[in-house]
Amino acid sequence: MTPDIIAPPAPRRLGRPALVLIGLSLLAVISIVLFMTLGAKGSWSFVLSFRGKKLLGLLLVAYSVAVSTVLFQTVTNNRILTPSIMGFDALYVLIKTGVVFFLGVGALVAIDSQIQFIVEVLVMIGFSGILFRWLFLGEERSLHLLVLVGIIFGVLFRSLSQLMQRMLDPGAFNVLQDTLFASFATTDPTLLGISCIIVAAVSAVGLRLMHTYDVLSLGRAQAINLGVDYKRTVVVILSLVAVLVSVSTALVGPVTFFGLLVATLAHSLVGNSKHRYVLPAAILLGIVALVGGQTLLERVFAFDTALSIIIEFLGGIVFIALVLRRSAR
Repeated sequence: MTPDIIAPPAPRRLGRPALVLIGLSLLAVISIVLFMTLGAKGSWSFVLSFRGKKLLGLLLVAYSVAVSTVLFQTVTNNRILTPSIMGFDALYVLIKTGVVFFLGVGALVAIDSQIQFIVEVLVMIGFSGILFRWLFLGEERSLHLLVLVGIIFGVLFRSLSQLMQRMLDPGAFNVLQDTLFASFATTDPTLLGISCIIVAAVSAVGLRLMHTYDVLSLGRAQAINLGVDYKRTVVVILSLVAVLVSVSTALVGPVTFFGLLVATLAHSLVGNSKHRYVLPAAILLGIVALVGGQTLLERVFAFDTALSIIIEFLGGIVFIALVLRRSAR
């Protein structure tokens, strides 16, 4: 009798999430290589050092915005919301406007950029801390109430900013407006170092909570039934989100819809809600958008427009499409 021949097991095919991550990784690497080498002239040591600082800033913002948006949507269980809806961007504008209104336009240049960065980060984190303390200490309140209060404060901050801006002279107003657009072209190396340390510390805490993200996306009741310390976990995640948003906003300026853009595309491309796929996909999409977009801006359009304007325009379209789709349902 001939022995039975056992066929070798068929090779496992890569699933859709893995293929998406591989494709996005290749696009991110190509974007980085083109950004560092395209149109480079002169000494490579100078070119790599100069562009490397800009690249680090772009990577840091892409990472911070992508992670903060995905986590914020997870705890709120709503894919239309972004952390900027809590009033962070409006508070940043109010701080800048208040400096020009009370101290004069020269204060934007006279005050050390590192001091400005630290003050802006501390004020935004302090604002979020007050909201979280009010929400989770004492009487139990709904998380969506926190979002509504954040929206109200955002409207208040914008109204105060517009009031002060109307009383500025045209020259000071023009200078102020230039500082309110997100700029990815230049970043202070010292501020980059400080930001990297803060983001790395926040990421270390976030990784320890990685196992709870998928459970939290099921909703408050299901998360509690599955053994998650809901109150403590949500406070920690919202604190991490506040720090990431504060650092990225203080570093380059407000980018309201960028996080919504990359988070929505990440969910659509991956095809499921598992955070071990969605988070890296959102980060890679952010890198492709910022690094690839900045490369096109510098090498193709020769700085004829601002990258933040293009990103905000596309993100706004995605936001409107999501709202219309929700209303249709």
